[in-house]
Amino acid sequence: MIRRAKIAGTGAYAPERKLTNANLERIIDTTDEWIMSRCGIKERRIVGEGESTSTLAHIAAERALEMADMPPSKVQAIIVGTITPDTMFPSTACYLQKSLGCGYAASFDLLAACSGFVYGCGIAKSWIESGQYDCILVIGAETLTTITDYQDRNTCILFGDGAGAAVIVPSDDDSGFLSMNMHAELDVTMMLLPAGGSRMPASHKTVADRKHYMSLKGREIFKFAVIRANKMLQHEIETNDIAMDDVKYIIPHQVNMRILQAAADRFNMNVEKFYVNLDRRGNTSAASIPMALDEAVRAGKIVKGDLLILVAFGGGKTWASSVLRF
Repeated sequence: MIRRAKIAGTGAYAPERKLTNANLERIIDTTDEWIMSRCGIKERRIVGEGESTSTLAHIAAERALEMADMPPSKVQAIIVGTITPDTMFPSTACYLQKSLGCGYAASFDLLAACSGFVYGCGIAKSWIESGQYDCILVIGAETLTTITDYQDRNTCILFGDGAGAAVIVPSDDDSGFLSMNMHAELDVTMMLLPAGGSRMPASHKTVADRKHYMSLKGREIFKFAVIRANKMLQHEIETNDIAMDDVKYIIPHQVNMRILQAAADRFNMNVEKFYVNLDRRGNTSAASIPMALDEAVRAGKIVKGDLLILVAFGGGKTWASSVLRF
C-alpha cells in the first residue's frame, strides 16, 4: 500500500491592524472605487510593533497543531515559505522551532514567492511518503508591507501580512495529496526585489533609489497568472481523471479578483468555485493559500473527504498545483 501524506490540521493568523482603502486614500492619490475595480481588495492586515514573520507564523502554527491534536515535540521538520524572513539567517523556521519548542526538528525557509506554501507541501509530501518523517509543519508567512513602496499607488494597494500553517502526517485512509506539480522559469522583468542580495548589496544609493521595495509589472503578471492557472487546472483534472464538478473548491493564490475571474471564464466555470478571501486579506504571497484554506475549514465549508485543487503562481517565475482530498 502506498503511504500517502495528508493535512491533519490547519491554522492561520492575520495581524490586528487594518489598512483599509479609506486609509490609503489619505496616503496616496487613489480611491476605494479605483482599488476595488482594479483588484477587488477592500482591506488588508499589517504588522504592528513587535510583530515579525516568525511571530505571525508562531500563532498560525499553534492553531494548526491544536487542530491536529499534535504536541510541538512531535514535529520532526518545519518548512517556512516566505520572501520576508525575520533575518537572512538564522531562518525564520529556526526562530519558529525555538518559540514552539520543537526540539531539534529540521528547520529551513523556502523561497518560491507566492508558490512557497505549495512548494513546501510538495517537499513534505515526499518526505512523508518515503517514511523519512511522520509529522511536518508547513507554513506560509509574510510581512509584505515591510517591503511595499507606499509611494507607488499601483502596487501598495495589493499587499497584506499574515501566516497560514498545515500539519502534514501519514494518511490512514483515502485522504491526502493525490498529485503535486512544481515549476519555475527565471524572469526578473515581471516582479522582483532589486536590492539587498549579492547582485546589488545594500548601500546608501540603493536605499535612496528605493531599491529595497518590491517592483512588479501588473500587466505581465496578469497574463502569466491567467494562462498558468488554467494550464495547471487542466493538468490536474486530466492527470487525476476527475471532473471539475467533483472538486469542492479551488484554493488559489489570492492575487487579484480580475485574474481569478478571467481564469474562471476561460475554464467556463463560476468564479464561486474559487475560495476567495482576497477582499479582506489582500495579496499575502506564500501565506495566501494556507490562510484561505484554514478559513474555509473553520467555517465548515470544507469537510473531510472534500476534493480540493491548490493553485499558486508567483514571482521568479514560479507556479505549483496540487489535488488534495481533505
